[in-house]
Amino acid sequence: MEGKVISLKGKELRKVELSDAVFGLPINEDVIWYAVNNELANARLGTASTKDRGEVHGTNRKPFAQKGGGRSRHGDLKSNIYVGGGISFGPKPRDFSYSLPRKEKQLSLKTILSLKVQDDLVSIIEDFSVESGKTKDLLAVLASVVDLKNPIRTVLILKDDDPMVKRAARNIPWLSYLTYNRLRAHDLFYARKVIMMEGASAKLNEFYAGEKKES
Repeated sequence: MEGKVISLKGKELRKVELSDAVFGLPINEDVIWYAVNNELANARLGTASTKDRGEVHGTNRKPFAQKGGGRSRHGDLKSNIYVGGGISFGPKPRDFSYSLPRKEKQLSLKTILSLKVQDDLVSIIEDFSVESGKTKDLLAVLASVVDLKNPIRTVLILKDDDPMVKRAARNIPWLSYLTYNRLRAHDLFYARKVIMMEGASAKLNEFYAGEKKES
């Protein structure tokens, strides 16, 4: 399939080839679900912790006599039924992270890219850099493909690790930036607009489909 490249002034420049193996796959909802939930699980800190009755600070004496009071027997005031006592089956620090097979992870990213293309949410912009590293200069570039008065959740896919573009983008709350070889399923799936640099589209073809551009 083909995609049109837009200039920094919003005019169509040329067509580029988008690999069907990356941007033209059938939508697999299951693999998207697995990838998004995997990223959410890996981001969990897992630091929630409670104390059981053996860890609560307090006395070990019996609250009242075993017999003769007409009440049920109790061992100490650290029982979970007392205020200030231990917590039964409460959370303990744990690691929620797990890994997905590499092929499954790549399939999910390609499927999400295909979904965004089908929904006409992908724009390809000519390669650019922000030499000043200033947010206002990056916004001036994005104005050709994004309505800055009513911005929506947007992902910018970079062709390389450009530190100045990243510096300019980190102050924009509705914009996420991803390098072509380090995509995130969660950011891509929930984005309502995906902007790719022209160089990033070619590298995505090569990285995920193994198609090298002939010189």
